[in-house]
Amino acid sequence: MSVNEGADATIKWPAKTNHVPKEVFEKEGLWEKELEAIFYAEEWHPIVHRAEIPEPGDYKAAQIGEINIFAVHGNDGEIRVFQNTCTHRGTSLVTESSGNKKEFECPYHRWLFSLEGELVGCPNSREFSPDFDVKDYGLMTLRVEEFYGLYFVTMSDKTPALKEYFGKSFYEPLQRLLGGDGRLNLIGYQKVTYDCNWKAYCDNDGYHGALLHKAFAMLNWQGGKGTQIVTENGHLCFDSELTIPDKVDALEDGSILDFKGTETSNGSIVLMSFPITVYTKHMDMLNIRYSFPKGTKGVEVHYAYFSHQDDDDEMVRHRVRQSSNLLGPCGLISMEDASVFSRIDKGNKTHGNAIFQKGVKDEYAIPLAVGQTDETGNLARWERYRALMGFERSPA
Repeated sequence: MSVNEGADATIKWPAKTNHVPKEVFEKEGLWEKELEAIFYAEEWHPIVHRAEIPEPGDYKAAQIGEINIFAVHGNDGEIRVFQNTCTHRGTSLVTESSGNKKEFECPYHRWLFSLEGELVGCPNSREFSPDFDVKDYGLMTLRVEEFYGLYFVTMSDKTPALKEYFGKSFYEPLQRLLGGDGRLNLIGYQKVTYDCNWKAYCDNDGYHGALLHKAFAMLNWQGGKGTQIVTENGHLCFDSELTIPDKVDALEDGSILDFKGTETSNGSIVLMSFPITVYTKHMDMLNIRYSFPKGTKGVEVHYAYFSHQDDDDEMVRHRVRQSSNLLGPCGLISMEDASVFSRIDKGNKTHGNAIFQKGVKDEYAIPLAVGQTDETGNLARWERYRALMGFERSPA
């Protein structure tokens, strides 16, 4: 299906690039088009870090759009990603979010698959059709690329190679965020469902931070120097200096704000890859937010927290405290987001446009380098969305 086939001509994008029509959050039938034009098209989706499935037989379930998939660590050391469906009649093979198995058995007719996806057993196969061959019934494998232990999946054979897709301005800070060498250990997860359209969730910006989040003032948090770098295909990088509060009277134990790392010049990195994933390195916290839209009515976010393999026990405990208490879904700094996401969703049921203002210098251009606290860093993402969905922009 081409991008423009079936494009909804009733959605006319405003001429001004800082205007986004509110109907993109609610319009009937839009989700089905987003699946084909974005999620099943030429995009890379992070699915799992090797630290999450470190041993043979370890697996993790995920989704791309509405397609269920799972990643598994094979006996040969390779990590593969399969569609979560038996190649016989389509029954789901994996029902838990993660675990460890020696093989995958379909409960319906007991077809058995190896960790490498091969069909290794099926009852009564002598009574199958004469041309039946087990080699034709291995699990459906998805295209995968690995970046410092993080595995990305695409549904298209036409998707550019991962580094080309991201560009240097994105993949270099992503490497730093992944510990520089990708040698991570999983600390744990927090999972939350936000009551909003997936596009409202990933439309968070640099403008709101100190204005919405009361903890910025409570914790005496002063933003350091930084920039937002945006790629033409909608990826975003906040890369800024880390400033540590001198004194925090609001906390009984201020050690949660200790910085035990060494690099304050790039001590805070927030990345957003199109269409919906957020990666965070702030203070000593390493976090990937795997995000799964639930149609137009919600988005399930899995916060995965990591330590580095060289950390001692004290450092791991410190990362755990920062991970759960600062930037997690109920953390001091980000707890207000959930409420605002819901209010954005309700407010955008009205007609008209959402209008971006802070940082706008030209209402007919897409900026690629913007200030740290501007909201215009989101415009390239919206422009890529518009183009992929085939929505025409009104003439100026």
